[in-house]
Amino acid sequence: MPQAAETPVRPDPDLLLAWYDRHRRTLPWRAPVGARADPYRVWLSEIMLQQTTVKAAGPYFLRFLERFPDVASLARAPLDDVLKLWAGLGYYSRARNLHACAQAVVALHGGRFPDTEAELLDLPGVGPYTAAAIAAIAFDRPAVVVDGNVERVMARLFAVEEPMPAAKPRLRRLAAEVAPVRRPGDYAQATMDLGATICTPKSPACALCPWDDPCRARAGGAPQTYPRKTAKAARPQRFGVAYWVERADGAVLVRARPLKGLLGGMTEIPTGAWDEAIDLSAPLAALAREAPVAGRWRRLPGEVEHVFSHFALRLAVLACDAPAGLKAPPGARWAARDALDGEALPSVFRKVAALARAEFSRKA
Repeated sequence: MPQAAETPVRPDPDLLLAWYDRHRRTLPWRAPVGARADPYRVWLSEIMLQQTTVKAAGPYFLRFLERFPDVASLARAPLDDVLKLWAGLGYYSRARNLHACAQAVVALHGGRFPDTEAELLDLPGVGPYTAAAIAAIAFDRPAVVVDGNVERVMARLFAVEEPMPAAKPRLRRLAAEVAPVRRPGDYAQATMDLGATICTPKSPACALCPWDDPCRARAGGAPQTYPRKTAKAARPQRFGVAYWVERADGAVLVRARPLKGLLGGMTEIPTGAWDEAIDLSAPLAALAREAPVAGRWRRLPGEVEHVFSHFALRLAVLACDAPAGLKAPPGARWAARDALDGEALPSVFRKVAALARAEFSRKA
């Protein structure tokens, strides 16, 4: 049976733009009214906002700008400096791509971001959404910019029954049909602002929405149920052991993770394999089997729990005291315990460090 034609509802973009002119958010990467957007700031913010909230990304954005005020300074920096500044923000392939993209912009485009989606898509780490966002916001080029906020707005405007993520192509098509030719950058930001502040996931403020009249989900009385979602599969649970080695002079053993793979290039407290079959109640000798150095290992109270996008992790933490002159094994190095906050430690290893330092402080 053929699919029914789309509803003739066509929200008026001018109403949304008028609302945006009055209620636009003030964001650290957004150009003031009447000012031209800085492509570097737009690109940096869009990379940071992938899988990250505005609230979480804001402080990182400001720190990056202070350290790397332009794309050339970012391109010149060692990758490790970029990873250190990114530590804690998650999804670390973004940081590696960020650095590679900055170098490509300098090497291939003379330090100026290209202004078309096609050229932007050739840059490392720039996908269709990011290319469209930069083209529209930084260069005011017509582009279909569809993030999670825009998907939610479109799903409600047209009461799209198909569940996510299968509905994504249809929502993009609807977004393209609604988008105006004029003020594409403002319109892109307006739809995102509408989703972030009015058409929110749980309690949409429909009475304040400039598009309340044409919204089919509001007319149906249950806008919060859109977009429809497919039930998520249970997240697998993995287990592992982290090894805290502290020398008598206060140095802690760390090492760099491989560039490819989970947390690639970041600094870690040494760990063994992470696997669903590891038994954290096993004897100490079994848990210490993958320890990076020989020594008298002890298990610290408590465990570290961390959730990644595709699995949850529980780590037991073993500790070992080492003499001041002990050399680091191949692939590892010593870092001052009091300087670990400045290392490129992902959140999971910051939790390991916090647990271990708390225990060592109690014994001091």
